[in-house]
Amino acid sequence: MCSSHRLVAVDTGDAAQNLDQNHLDESPRGLIIMAVVGVAVGVLSGMFGIGGGTVIVPALVWLGLTQRHAAATSMMAIVPTAVSGVISYAVEGDVDWIVAAIVFAGMLVGGQIGSWLLSKLPEVVLRWAFVLFLLFVIVNQAMSNPSRDSHIMLSPGVIVGLIAFGVIAGILAGLLGIGGGAICVPALSILFGASDLIARGTSLLAMFPNAITTSVANARRHMVHVKAALIIGIVAALTAPLGTWIAAAVTPRTGAILFTAYLCVLLGRSFWVALKATRR
Repeated sequence: MCSSHRLVAVDTGDAAQNLDQNHLDESPRGLIIMAVVGVAVGVLSGMFGIGGGTVIVPALVWLGLTQRHAAATSMMAIVPTAVSGVISYAVEGDVDWIVAAIVFAGMLVGGQIGSWLLSKLPEVVLRWAFVLFLLFVIVNQAMSNPSRDSHIMLSPGVIVGLIAFGVIAGILAGLLGIGGGAICVPALSILFGASDLIARGTSLLAMFPNAITTSVANARRHMVHVKAALIIGIVAALTAPLGTWIAAAVTPRTGAILFTAYLCVLLGRSFWVALKATRR
């Protein structure tokens, strides 16, 4: 049985949003699915340094939310997930606090832009943006050569690059409802030379405050389903340490292959959903 009474109302001032219809499944079956999604998100977040939006958004769309509300709700669920993941990586010394602060400075600006775009763009555009984003990440993963021994060497040029990258990551995070880890992790490794574990831990730290500020902006635009965000986020926070343990146990190459395989499956499904939305 589906219910929509717990979803925050949509701003009636936007024509595109007037067409959105949310009927999130809040039956026992729907709540169980949200909890299972939380388990998967927590493990994946710990393993790959991602917020889990690539799992949360499709799951919430399947349960009845529109793409825009799923993206906004996903961003709120990422907050407790990222906190748990950061703690797990920090205990092992796999967080670059200075780099995370620099990236966040850019993400703070980009996240607000992404949140604004999320409230304005048509639903079908959001679906195809998600597909293109996944394709971009898969290509980057294929190009990466992960290591456990490298670190980011800061210089004025690198700092400017990290800030600019943070702005781009923030826009995509706010627009797509992802924490930004799927962008940050490969970029920190490929473009800036971080090891795979440091890239993941640093990514989680950078996305945490951005997820908070973007969630506040989304809530003000009435796009967040708080109940779903809390269920998924709390469960994910409890299981993230398991993913962190797995990440340290496997080789860097194995971790990259697993991440790419997961993204390929998700890309296929998201492409099909976007194609169906285009044909309507």
